[in-house]
Formats: sequence, C-alpha cells, structure tokens
Amino acid sequence: MRRNAPVVIVAVGLLTLLVAFLWYSQDVLGKLRAEATQTANIYAKVYGAISDTSSDPSAHTATLVDLIESLKRLRVPVILTDSKGAVHGHANLPFEAALLDTLDSPRIRAYADTLDAENAPVTSGFVTIHIGNTPLIKGMRVIPLLMVAVLGVLILSGIVMLRSESHADRERIFAGMARESAHQLGTPLSSMHGWIELLRERDDPMIAQALPHMESDIVRLERVAHRFERIGRPPRRDAVDVVEVTRQVVSYFSARVPTLAHPVSIRLDAAAWDSPIVGDRVLLEWAIESLVKNAIDALAGRGGSIVVGVEPVPGGGVRVRVADDGPGVPRDLRRKIFSAGFSTKESGWGIGLALTRRIVEDGHGGRLLLVPSDKGAVFDIVLPG
Repeated sequence: MRRNAPVVIVAVGLLTLLVAFLWYSQDVLGKLRAEATQTANIYAKVYGAISDTSSDPSAHTATLVDLIESLKRLRVPVILTDSKGAVHGHANLPFEAALLDTLDSPRIRAYADTLDAENAPVTSGFVTIHIGNTPLIKGMRVIPLLMVAVLGVLILSGIVMLRSESHADRERIFAGMARESAHQLGTPLSSMHGWIELLRERDDPMIAQALPHMESDIVRLERVAHRFERIGRPPRRDAVDVVEVTRQVVSYFSARVPTLAHPVSIRLDAAAWDSPIVGDRVLLEWAIESLVKNAIDALAGRGGSIVVGVEPVPGGGVRVRVADDGPGVPRDLRRKIFSAGFSTKESGWGIGLALTRRIVEDGHGGRLLLVPSDKGAVFDIVLPG
C-alpha cells in the first residue's frame, strides 16, 4: 500500500482537478449563454431606439435607462465622464461608491484610468464611456492555468506510474532470483546432511569436534534459504519474542567474531519481559542480523565493541538498538545508505540496509533509523506493539 500511495494520490488529485475543470467549463458556458441573451436584448433596444421616429424624448430616456440596467445585469464596470474628465455616472464599481463623498471623487477618476487600460474608451458626443471587462472575462484567465495544471498532473502521474512500474519489475526480478537461490540451495544442503551422517560414523576426535559446528552452519544455511523463500510474500503475523530473537543473533555472532589480532566483542543489553509483538520471526531475525553484520564489518581490521540493546517503547512496542564504536557513517552518506544498490564496500551489493528497511517498515509498520551519535554508528529498529 505504501508503494502504491503516490499513484493513488496522483490519481485522486487528477480526478478532482478534471471534475473541477468540467464544472468550471459548464459554469462558463452557462454565463456565456446568459451574456449572449443579454447582449441580444441590448442590440434590440438600441436598434429599436434608432428606428423610433417618435419625437418624445421620454421614450429615448426610458431606452437609455433600460440599457444602463442591462449593463448592470452584465456586471460590466462603466464610468461616464465629460470632455473635462468630470464623472457624471458609473455602474458596477468594485468598491462601495455610495460611501464616497462626491460622485466625481479622485478614487472614481483613478478607476477610470484602470478601465482604460483594459479597453480603449469610447467617446460619443460630449460623453466618454470607460468600460471594463466582465467578471466572466476575468475568470476566463483561469482556464489556461487550469490547462497547464492538468497537463502538469498528467505528466507527473505518468512519471510516477512509470517509476512505480519499473520498481515493481525490479521487485519481481529480485523476489524471483531470491526464491530460485533458495531452491538451488536445497540440493547441496540435503547432500551435506548425508555427508555429516557418514562422518559421524568415523571414530576421529577432530571430526567429532568439528561436527557440531558443521551442523550449526548447515542449520544456518537452511535458515538463510528459508528466508530467501519468504521474499516477495506477505509477512506472517505471529507472536514474536524480540528479546529471544536478539539473544540468538548475538549468541551466533559471538562465537564467530575475531578474537585475536583485532578482537571484536558483542554483548546483549536487554532485560527479559513478557511483551511479544506481532510479526514475522524469520524476517525480523534477518533484519537484526543485517545490522549486526554491518557493525562487525565496520570494525574489521580495527577491533571494537558492539552493543545490541532491546527496550520497550513508551506507549507500546519495542526498540532494538545496534551500536558500535567504529568509524561511523559520514554525514554526506547518511541519506544514501538506505537506498538499494548503494554500498560503501567495494564488493558490497548494497541491499542489506534496503532489505532491512523493507522488512521493518513495509512488513511490520515500524521504523529503521540512523541515530545521531558522537562515535560509531547507531541503528534503531522501532516496532509497534
């Protein structure tokens, strides 16, 4: 769901924008039809007044009043001035003209210049008409912006979907390779079990001493193969004792870290408590092992200590902290270390931390954090209760 969230957000945003655009377009069409009808009525009144041969001036006055009312209904801002620039009338001003002291106020004269910037004034006899644009025309300026926005969202959604599809393809290839590797490991592991049974029949003290370690490593290989089979499948929802899982990881690496030239010590700092979390034991063990293995690699050739701590989180949940006193993570690389394919090692694949983050965050709804520290590197796995 997290991987599909950008596509869903873009799709919803695009749909909302298209619906708003369609609604606005229909609203504009309705207003254009109304203005067309009103304009036709104005033309009819004008031609009627021109063709009227009556000498009764009151008829022409009534026609002029009707025209002014029609302009008011069109909400066209109009200011009438004489040859000296004095204001004799106005309609549809964007401010409350009734509150002004005089009709010919500086504010109205200044607004006449604003209307002249929109449309050239029209002079008829001794009267100059300053006319502006209707609110509909001003609103039409929004349409190009909406079109640009729609185009931008379409391009963005296309890019996001292409990246999501590319990411999904890589995920499928990675999951397929992992499961195929697990399948290929099955045959030699079965064969190794047979060879161990044959060696067990030999009466050799050295072989007898090596057999438990060989069996432990075979169990380890089988566990790794089992993990590979789980990639690409939904994680299990079992009760997991995180302290016990962490204790097994520390115990396994304690017997295998360097102890001579550049010794590495690893210890567990956790108090046992009965508060299991819901998760996948196999995958969580893999995530913790990945962090411990990275800490051991960081101390290679220099030695040092690793502390694996487990503590409850206020409000429910648990924190697993893996801290070492090695060189730490350079500041300029802290944002890159969780990216798939990025590695500071020459022979590294760059999938350890990326896979760990996927297990913790995507599979268990937790967080994998690189905690700021004065010395070494500190990683936290925070899991919900």
